[in-house]
Amino acid sequence: MNTVSRDRLMLAIAIVLAGVYLFPLYWMYITTIKSGSEMFATPPTFWPTDPQWHIFGDVWLSRNMGRYIWNSLVIACGAVGVITVLGVGCAYVLARYRNIWVDIGLFLVLMLQVLPASLMVTPIFVGFSQIGLLNYPRLAVILAIAAKSMPFFVVLVRATFMSVPQELEEAALVDGNSRVGAFFNIVLPLARNGILVSAILIFMQAFGEFVYSKSMIQAVELQPASVGLNSFMGPNTNEWNNIMAYAAIYVTPILAIFVLLQRRIVSGLTSGALK
Repeated sequence: MNTVSRDRLMLAIAIVLAGVYLFPLYWMYITTIKSGSEMFATPPTFWPTDPQWHIFGDVWLSRNMGRYIWNSLVIACGAVGVITVLGVGCAYVLARYRNIWVDIGLFLVLMLQVLPASLMVTPIFVGFSQIGLLNYPRLAVILAIAAKSMPFFVVLVRATFMSVPQELEEAALVDGNSRVGAFFNIVLPLARNGILVSAILIFMQAFGEFVYSKSMIQAVELQPASVGLNSFMGPNTNEWNNIMAYAAIYVTPILAIFVLLQRRIVSGLTSGALK
């Protein structure tokens, strides 16, 4: 097989795989604008005969989605802020200083990453309840998300710091900079791309967080959009177009961020792969 044929085959495979992965999103948007009878038609239609475009506005107003989206933004931005402030220093130490205690710390960080949120929510809930943090439910959720996502952030940013030549720091120290000055003036600017990408990935995870929010936030006016979507669920639920409209409004901003920043995300994830 020559190079042209191989490239065409790989392109065809890529198109097929992209279609498989994107079809659920397409079906979500299409179901949103279908009428009630057309949703259950057999065989199903792949484009509605009478698109119901008004469903987006109806769901936005009836479910007060502006409040839900705002709460999701507050929780996601707060979690990103806490993780970035605490995780950057931790990742730098794990990247630059190697001894038995640092290796143990890295092992514990990696072990925390494998724990699911459903396993961590009970001890976190009990601990927050005892210290009164559940009186500030959004703050409690932010700290819980930070505890869960910190290992992921640290591992990614550590790889970014390891890709920055240590000789640059040594040269800065020779020129009179302190270790802290070399970090902020030399290392941090060079690692900002990897830090930004890691923060974006954490933001996307926190924006869709459900387990901690459902467990710790009881007040409806403070719940994020993920919990609001769960309010559709019931024993006799058949509002599939409303559910899909809510989901479409909810995930579209995240999809837009990912599409606009995909090149930066890929470059940031691979920045520490080669050294």
